Amino acid sequence: MNAGPSLDRAAAERGRPAVTLREVAQLAGVSAMTVSRVLHTPQRVTAPLRARVEQAVRALGYVPNLMANGLRSSRSHLVTALVPTIHGSLFSQMVGALTDAFEARGFQLMVGQIGYARSREDELLRAIIGRRPDGIVLTGILHSPEGRAMLISSGIPVVETWDDTPEPIDMLLALSHERIGRDVCGFLHGRGRRRPALLSGRDDRALRRVQGFCDQARALGLPPPPLQLADSPTTHRHGREGLAALLQADPAIDAVFCSSDMMAAGVLTEARVRGIPVPQRLAVVGFGNLDIAASMQPGLSSVHIDGAAIGSMAAAMIAGCAEGRPPAERTVAVEFRIVEREST
Repeated sequence: MNAGPSLDRAAAERGRPAVTLREVAQLAGVSAMTVSRVLHTPQRVTAPLRARVEQAVRALGYVPNLMANGLRSSRSHLVTALVPTIHGSLFSQMVGALTDAFEARGFQLMVGQIGYARSREDELLRAIIGRRPDGIVLTGILHSPEGRAMLISSGIPVVETWDDTPEPIDMLLALSHERIGRDVCGFLHGRGRRRPALLSGRDDRALRRVQGFCDQARALGLPPPPLQLADSPTTHRHGREGLAALLQADPAIDAVFCSSDMMAAGVLTEARVRGIPVPQRLAVVGFGNLDIAASMQPGLSSVHIDGAAIGSMAAAMIAGCAEGRPPAERTVAVEFRIVEREST
């Protein structure tokens, strides 16, 4: 059941309060006691009645409050952040800034690693929402209908980050990956590159950068950029294998935009092994501007996003809501820049 749009409207009318057990009971046409039995002792309820209550729970996105019955006197002072990976520094900068900012305000941060599968995000959201944290920080905006319903119905302040959407769940730190792709293509074109190619992970944000890059290439009259895909998170090996595949498909390529700095490092290694001079014959651009980008030989040009700033802004939004001071602007744009080094 996709209850997203109707739930969005209902949540807006209610000011995003949490869905209650009583609302579930009303929708199912049973008593609150029956709902409680289904949730806590389902063996005591008949199968048809249990099915009716479970359908209402799914429709409303209801998650039982595990801190109810007097266990919670006020706020939990707990905030959760979900990130695709805790390895590398791309998301760890945000997590570090979140930790520091929340500790300074008397909150504790719990971090969950969801990988790049939405099913994993739903699993963690069920566990998290039931503990009623004071806020949830999410990486990305592409959630399953069930996950979105749970978040909307919870009434918990939510900040989505590292992505952009016209319909945020609550608050949004907006980053346009399509624009990143367009700008990198224009950057390479401005440096005389006319046969650019792409190496990308298969995750949604990376693929939107690919789309933006291809759109800009078409607008500039360039041929369709060759593309090689790899499973996310991408690695040094993906970069080496990807460049080899690109060169086999089109030996005339003169630039490569990679969806991660680790993949770009693999491209630089493979180019060196093949005797391809960078940047004279091949320009290389990464994404993330990790610490290693500046120390590579040649130095790697990369897209820089201030993960620490994202963490600090998200913490301020969540803490403000918890303290009764919601932000005046619920959507804030996150900027990026292309850091040029020797590889271009």
